[in-house]
Amino acid sequence: MRTESTPAEQSPAQPLAAQPPTGSGRPVVGYVLKMYPRFSETFIVSEILAREARGEQLVIFSLRPTTDSRFHPELARVQAPVVHVPRPSSAHRWWDGWRQAAGAGLASGLSAALDALLEADHDDAGQAVALARLAAEHGVTHLHAHFASVATTVARLAGRIADLPYSFTAHAKDIFHEDVSAADLRTKFAEAHHSVTISEYNLAHLRARFPAETGRLHLVRNGLELARFEHAPRAEPGTPARLLAVGRLVEKKGFGHLIAAVDALRARGHRVTADIVGDGPLRAELGAEIARRGLGEAVRLLGPRTQEEVVGLLGSHDVFAAPFVVGADGNADGLPTVLLEAMARGIRCVAADVTAVGEVIATGETGWLVPSADTAALTDAVEDALVSGARSLALLERARERVEHRYDSRRQAAELAALVSGGAPAETGAPERADAEGPFPEGPLPEDAHAGERSAA
Repeated sequence: MRTESTPAEQSPAQPLAAQPPTGSGRPVVGYVLKMYPRFSETFIVSEILAREARGEQLVIFSLRPTTDSRFHPELARVQAPVVHVPRPSSAHRWWDGWRQAAGAGLASGLSAALDALLEADHDDAGQAVALARLAAEHGVTHLHAHFASVATTVARLAGRIADLPYSFTAHAKDIFHEDVSAADLRTKFAEAHHSVTISEYNLAHLRARFPAETGRLHLVRNGLELARFEHAPRAEPGTPARLLAVGRLVEKKGFGHLIAAVDALRARGHRVTADIVGDGPLRAELGAEIARRGLGEAVRLLGPRTQEEVVGLLGSHDVFAAPFVVGADGNADGLPTVLLEAMARGIRCVAADVTAVGEVIATGETGWLVPSADTAALTDAVEDALVSGARSLALLERARERVEHRYDSRRQAAELAALVSGGAPAETGAPERADAEGPFPEGPLPEDAHAGERSAA
């Protein structure tokens, strides 16, 4: 990973067509991210690595400096330069950014985008101007943002200034949170060269909500580097049985229900412990609940762990628990990558049914799916998983197969590349295909999906 330092609703504009490749003969995709690297966003690193393995040329633009103190080893394999986009801190620096952009040949673009810039937050407008200049300096031909919030706001404005097409991936909080502006989302979908979302649930939700603007919205599932996740199912649980949960310590993860389930299982006579990996604002509250129930020796809050460490924990525990809930603010998980990692590793998975979780977990087929916020159902399902023994080995094989067929990062990279290079987008309007799958169907990857693939450094 190389880092470079740097000094009233409007009618949607027409989306720009894909730009011709640079002199290298390849498109240059600029990834626009609110913060990079981010410890919790391993799925973005996996995506970038898979695209680089295909031979794609990428540049990463970070709008905020990272606040994380720990980093995943996989970051060292990323070859794309990381460019920090300046955030003007004074009126002088704000105008200086405009002068630099105008001097870089973007004066006409600034003029064309002026109305949109004036409607934007001053931080977003200032960073959009800087991003437009930096994208031009790095030969970027297409901008792609993750999350339909600030990163897409800045990418959209920068695209107007620099005459570049933009796309974005919509995930979860950026769709479901109560603070999300429907008008803002509508404009972003309407103006994008294309957009992507990660699940069938999201696709149906967004198409129902914005039927006229989502004709270029595609389903491209997040992927894993499957070679890093050895399938190693355990026929029988250990003594004591060990549960594992992973995620930020926030409301939507539902970890309070897991603590209560451990208490109930122990009351039923099961020797069971639980490790919860992650950090967040509810750490003190969860710690107090553990103490209140007298579970100090049974439930541990392990803090953050690298993806490599989580892979090891998935192999040493007996059941992976994902007790998701919908937050009071409407926030909900989309499809957490760690659940796919657990399925790939061969650990029994018990998960609550929110948003897209039912697309991967089906009771009796790939795991145990329970109603959200139902502690009793969670307890019963974990108990059944613990006593399932060898009879659930076929289920664990099917779970791995589902991940292999749908969530391979090589497939994801091939589909994203095809969307970028697909030429001018179709006319805005209702989609022609109800399924809106990416360019490749499920199942074994086509040979050309690996075209140009090289080993990641």
